[in-house]
Amino acid sequence: MGPLARYFLGLGATGFGGPIALVGYMQRDLVERRRWFSQQEYVEGLAFSQLAPGPLAAQLAIYLGWSRGGTWGATVAGLAFVLPSFVMVLILSELYQRYEGLAWLQRAFYGIGAAVIAIVARSAVKLCRLSLKQDRLLWLIFAVNAAVVVATRSEILTVFFASGVAVLVLRRGLRSVPAASCLGLPLPFATNAVSPAGGSLLWQILLFFAQAGAVVFGSGLAIVPFLYGGAVEGHGWLTERQFLDAVAVSMITPGPVVITVAFIGYLVAGLSGATVAAVGVFLPVYLVVVIAAPVFSRYAKNPRVIGFVEGVTAAATGAIAGAVIILAQRAITDLTTGLIALATLGLTFQFRKVPDPAVIAAAGAAGLLLG
Repeated sequence: MGPLARYFLGLGATGFGGPIALVGYMQRDLVERRRWFSQQEYVEGLAFSQLAPGPLAAQLAIYLGWSRGGTWGATVAGLAFVLPSFVMVLILSELYQRYEGLAWLQRAFYGIGAAVIAIVARSAVKLCRLSLKQDRLLWLIFAVNAAVVVATRSEILTVFFASGVAVLVLRRGLRSVPAASCLGLPLPFATNAVSPAGGSLLWQILLFFAQAGAVVFGSGLAIVPFLYGGAVEGHGWLTERQFLDAVAVSMITPGPVVITVAFIGYLVAGLSGATVAAVGVFLPVYLVVVIAAPVFSRYAKNPRVIGFVEGVTAAATGAIAGAVIILAQRAITDLTTGLIALATLGLTFQFRKVPDPAVIAAAGAAGLLLG
């Protein structure tokens, strides 16, 4: 486990590019170069990570650790992968909270916010190509969820899971509906994206982010609309400007995108809030691997499971698109931010190898000059 832990520490500290890039790095490094895992082991881990709830890259890292060392291996791999980006986010959170009032920092994030909208929009387009393809039913699910998010300004999880059931029923018939209860999905989470108001603040943070970690499928960006609905619209922990800045922080740091939850937690309740938020969002991912991985092979190719996950993935993609529309209304406020967003979108599509942190740094510089 020592070499594997060192590898994931390095990947968590230097792995930019989002979940698809991180998954690609793992295949290149662990399968092709070091040959620590066979191609079959990797493919099985990737399939599990796509089918199970949880951010893709973190799920795969934990699964690979589990395949080598059981529960202890999953623990080591997960901590090693998340820890570097968590520490970086803590540092950025402290600097942001201390200097947020400075005019130059506000101007920088004025440009960064517009660039973040473009990057998330690009990711939504990529997810559409990968998960929806030419399937009309999935495109319909996508459109419905995007419209719901725009209309309600939150991700309603009953609609989210109903999307999976709808695909299951329309493709497999009504008799397949009882199978949805056997998917191991957390039914208590099938509520609106707001934690109960009672209890201590840290308990609210833990419960809310545990809900978030339990409903993310595929890209970690799928968590964005859920977080917006709870942290901004529901609890009022963050302003819309702060939420955009939180998403930006996740883009400029390596490792899993969902580490943005630590930034949110820090703004709400300091170091304790950041720690509780990170534990909350990754704990469901960890438990899914430890509990479900041993029985994964029995259900991985079950058409009912695959159909349900396809519907949920389409719903998550639609929710991301809806969140882009909502956040764009706040980030793109004038001609300058509009031009920054368009330039970012064109640049990232034309030059796909340009890393997101470099694009965001350029947008921040543009904000300083033009804001």
